[in-house]
Amino acid sequence: MTLKRTDTPVKEAPKAPSFANPAAVGLGAFGSTTMLLQFSNLGWLDSTGAVMWMAFFFGGLAQFLAGFQEFKNGNNFGYAAFTTYGAFWMALGGIFLSKHLGLFNITTNDVGWFLVVFTCLTFIYLFGAMRQNSAVSVVFLTLLIGFILLDIGHLGGGDVWNKIAGWELIVCALSAWYLMAHVVMTPLGINIPAGKPWTKAK
Repeated sequence: MTLKRTDTPVKEAPKAPSFANPAAVGLGAFGSTTMLLQFSNLGWLDSTGAVMWMAFFFGGLAQFLAGFQEFKNGNNFGYAAFTTYGAFWMALGGIFLSKHLGLFNITTNDVGWFLVVFTCLTFIYLFGAMRQNSAVSVVFLTLLIGFILLDIGHLGGGDVWNKIAGWELIVCALSAWYLMAHVVMTPLGINIPAGKPWTKAK
């Protein structure tokens, strides 16, 4: 018995579609909104109106969308972080709007405890960041330090702590922009190193 030869080509399995990295938008939104807020904390803005609207749409909505795109990519850390801080910016924008409209009598002490909650979350995220690369770790470390300084300033430490936090969080915003540049430029063949992880899984 002989087998008949066939010249029918074997069809290759379709390639999985490639998707853009949503971290580019998420990091840009986080860095930009953080930067503008520090301009306000340092007294360079005439009002918090510009920060409020950026918090709603860029820091909030854009990061939220980036987080859900990370969800589709199976990136649990990116999903959790972007949606958490997207919600943070939306809530902070709501606080600014409420204070402007005279709603709920939100005090500096209230804002302080609001910040403490996100300080705790950032502390948890820092451990995950240290398993990724140095650039991510720097973003979360400087964010944690900035939150702690703002906590002190809002819970009775005085405005000087908010000023110090303003300068420190500018470093955080610049770190986020650097990481965004790494995400955007690396696929284009431009080497912007992110560094090694600070810790490794045992």
